[in-house]
Amino acid sequence: MAHAGRLAGRNAVITGAGSGIGLAIAGRFAEQGAHLALLDINPESLEAARAQFASEGTTVEAIVCDVARKDSVAEAFRRIDDTIGSPQILVNNAGIAHVGNVQNTEEEDLDRLYAVNVKGVAFCARESVGRMLERSGGVILNLASIASHIGLEDRFAYSMTKGAVFTMTRSIATDYMKQGIRCNCVAPARVHTPFVDGFIRDNYPGHEQEKFDELSAYQPMGRMARPEEVADLALFLCSDESAFITGHSFPVDGGVMVI
Repeated sequence: MAHAGRLAGRNAVITGAGSGIGLAIAGRFAEQGAHLALLDINPESLEAARAQFASEGTTVEAIVCDVARKDSVAEAFRRIDDTIGSPQILVNNAGIAHVGNVQNTEEEDLDRLYAVNVKGVAFCARESVGRMLERSGGVILNLASIASHIGLEDRFAYSMTKGAVFTMTRSIATDYMKQGIRCNCVAPARVHTPFVDGFIRDNYPGHEQEKFDELSAYQPMGRMARPEEVADLALFLCSDESAFITGHSFPVDGGVMVI
């Protein structure tokens, strides 16, 4: 780390902040002095995160929000304006997964993933961009995936949405770079989060360790990423140290795209 206080006094909105990558990013931002607005659809995990950061002295607001609903996002940002203040940083982390190919992915699957992973990013970006323009700039970081860049087996709908996240990133960067808004995305391979543990537990009862080892071995480095490793990159991309970087995707993939 170059220095402490890299985000001192800045207002950061993080979606999907109740657990996993979002919670890890919130932790890194809090350590560097940011004021946090945590958005999540799960009130229990959201409240636990709020209590944790508040006890550590961080200015934090927690808002239950369904990013797939435009009205829910708009109301969340109105609350952010009234509490921590207009956002200078947005991390679009909220997202859902799906397993399936083009033959067994149903219309409702497509609609559900599009609503959260694509419209959710667009809704939050729209609310943020208008406010950032009033403040002469800001930073947006989207969570994409290596599925934005390479084909993954049985991830048809998920890859569709994460490809859209990457292209939305390029579009936002192009449209607003002259107005002081930067936009990048992070493209992780598998990250060891509670979601992964739950997926294995629910789908491979009695074979949890075997499946965990298989999913870990997919990355040539032989393990999954830790949420904190994604958070470290997120901190760099949202700080002034990356002030000359916009419109790019940064893999955190343990060598997947190298092989």
